[in-house]
Amino acid sequence: MHSLPRLPHGKTLALRAVPQPSNANIDGDVFGGWIMAQVDIAGSIPATRRASGRVVTVAVNSLVFKQPVFVGDLLSFYADITKTGNTSVTVSVEVYAQRLNFAEEIFKVAEATLIYVAIDSDRRPRALPATD
Repeated sequence: MHSLPRLPHGKTLALRAVPQPSNANIDGDVFGGWIMAQVDIAGSIPATRRASGRVVTVAVNSLVFKQPVFVGDLLSFYADITKTGNTSVTVSVEVYAQRLNFAEEIFKVAEATLIYVAIDSDRRPRALPATD
């Protein structure tokens, strides 16, 4: 028997959101662009923390939609740093949907990899602070 996915353990929950009718087409399917915006917000959270300040999105290396998202789904965005450079932070984001009835029916609906760059007050790249 096929078991449904569960929310991941050991990953960092960055954001939760419930898409509204204004985020969808007339059939109730949520726009990919709205999901992408939420993915960017979720990914920026660990990047901002690691950079100890402002970051900008410089690349979306991948964004894969695996299942449809519907108005009313409870979306959970898990974001974890996978790589750091001198000024950059690469973040992996996984998106899970708990369907309308809030049962244990959970689907992985999207995954993405984004790159952020730390910037200074003049919007120029700056080095990430050292880690302990």
